[in-house]
Amino acid sequence: MENNYRFFENTACEFYPCHKGMEKGRFNCLFCFCPFYLVDNCPGNPTYIDKEKGKIKDCSNCLFPHIPENYDKIIGFIVDYNKKR
Repeated sequence: MENNYRFFENTACEFYPCHKGMEKGRFNCLFCFCPFYLVDNCPGNPTYIDKEKGKIKDCSNCLFPHIPENYDKIIGFIVDYNKKR
């Protein structure tokens, strides 16, 4: 399979699908833990929950890292982010 490193779908995962709104066979689990979770201005669409000690990033409605076509955008963002550090 060409480019098989770019996509992985784990239908055996007890949390699959962890987000609603994606069809089976198109849900990329490769970035199961989102590489943008600790990034303030990520390319996804998180919301923030106000808590007593600050805000918590809520990515439960974000599908950005699970869309197969976003692989290059994610890798590019990681490379650019690390160049700035």
